[in-house]
Order: sequence, then structure tokens, then C-alpha cells
Amino acid sequence: MDRFRMIFQYFQSNSESVMNGICGLLALASVKMYTSFDFSCPCLPQYNMAYGLGIMFVPPVILFLCGLILNRQSLLMLEEWRRPPGRRKKDLAVIRYLCSSIMQRAMVAPVVWIVVTLLDGKCLICAFSGSMDPEKFVGFANVSTVQVQQLLAKVPCKDDDELMRNSTSRKAVSRYLRCWSQALGWSILLVLIIAAFLARWLRPCFNQATLLQARHWSNYIDMEQKIFEETCCEHSRLFAHKCILHFFESMQQEIQLHRFSLPREGEGAEGEEDLLRGITDQDQVNKLLKRWYYEKPPLDVS
Repeated sequence: MDRFRMIFQYFQSNSESVMNGICGLLALASVKMYTSFDFSCPCLPQYNMAYGLGIMFVPPVILFLCGLILNRQSLLMLEEWRRPPGRRKKDLAVIRYLCSSIMQRAMVAPVVWIVVTLLDGKCLICAFSGSMDPEKFVGFANVSTVQVQQLLAKVPCKDDDELMRNSTSRKAVSRYLRCWSQALGWSILLVLIIAAFLARWLRPCFNQATLLQARHWSNYIDMEQKIFEETCCEHSRLFAHKCILHFFESMQQEIQLHRFSLPREGEGAEGEEDLLRGITDQDQVNKLLKRWYYEKPPLDVS
């Protein structure tokens, strides 16, 4: 039990590192999913683009939503944004910092998926093979427009059509689209690396005090929520203990008859009274929780 408690405390005190680890695992999972995915283009003019673009962009949306769900700060940001001001003012800089941190982590896995699909080239070939201009490639001169569309749609399906397997036109279209796909993938990767480099090196040029304040109070919101939940759990346990004792006190005769023993009044009650502070019924607990939500105390302990 102590070992699990230590692990839980580590996760609580290192939530940012844990979130970075989860984002890395999602990125690795996206690569593994794509490599194990059986890509099968329908090779039909009316379905190729929908299938290719769907495979390229639908899984990133799912991975992005998973990144938001797994990030604990997403709920903290929404609660901080939607909560009534009460006696504590809301700092928009902290909300912007939380939103930026959440979005950066959630975008890692979707970007990895898109870059991997572009470098592989299958999705782009499937999506845009039917949109190519047949005049740029030899082999389509004496073919009708309908047949050209059908042949272009079959470019990704070299193994299913004996005629297209050895076609030089198919190889030219496939090579052309694959080059564009890989060039686009490397370009996106280069732009992201340059953006990360500039963000890393230009950050000291801006106001560091504002950034430190936003980071500090975002960590405070996270820690405050954790300690509040722990305190609520402890309070619930003690309140339940008191309610059960009151229930059994009304059954003293039966308890004495069966020779059960209750703790004497006053034993171990000092700590309970310190935490309960005169709370005796459900309405008082609900009022305290409602007051915490609507009138959060100001950040002043003087």
C-alpha cells in the first residue's frame, strides 16, 4: 500500500512530466497504428478522395480528442474559465497559458500521424490520383474521358489489376504524387522544427515575469484542486464514521446483548472534530461545497 501511495504522490507532484509522457506514448501509438493499418484504397473515382483524406485526417481528430481527455489540465482550464469570480478574480493570462499548454501536448500525436502518412504517400496517391491531368502523362492519348478517370482511379491498385501493374503511366502518376506527398511531409516537419526553435530561443526576449506568474498560478490551481479532493475524501470518511456511530448508538441494547463494543466517547474524536468543525448534517456540507464553488476564498493568507 505504501508503494502505491508513493507512486500516486509522484504522479501528483509531477503531473507535467506525466502529461509529457502520455503525449509521447500517443505519438508512438499513432505511428504503430499506421504501420499496422491495412490501407486498401477502393479504386473508385467517387470514393478515392473521401477514403484517402479520411484516413489522413479522421485519426488525427480522434488522437487530438484523446489528448484532451487524458490531459487533466483540460478540465481545470474549463473550470477556471467557467467558474463564478466570487471573491477571487480570474486571471486570463493563466487561462491562456493552460490552453496553450494543453493544445501543444494534444497536437503532438495528430501531427505525427499526418507527417507519417505524407511521408508514406499512400493516402495522397489514393486521394488525388483521379484528379491528375492525363495530358501530363503518356498512355492516355487514345482513351475516352470516362476510361481515363477509371484508369487514374486504379493507380493505387497495382496488385488488383494486371493491366495497371506493368503500366508506365500508372508508375509515372504514382511517382509524381508520392514525390509531392513526401515533399509536403518534409516541409511540414521543417516548419514545425523551425517554429519550435524560434519559440525556444525567442522566449527570453519577451516578459519572463508574466510567464513565470502564469506558470506558477496554473500549477497552484492544479495543486489546489488535488488537495481539495483529498480533503473532501478525508472529510467524507470522518463524516461517514460519525453518522455510523450515531446509528449504532440508537441500538445500544442490541449491541450490548450481542457483546459488541463501541469506541468510548472522546476516543479519537479530537481529530475528527478539528476537521468537521461542527458540521452535523447534509445541508451544511452542501452549503460549504456551494460556497467553495461560488465564493472561492481570495489568495491571501495574511
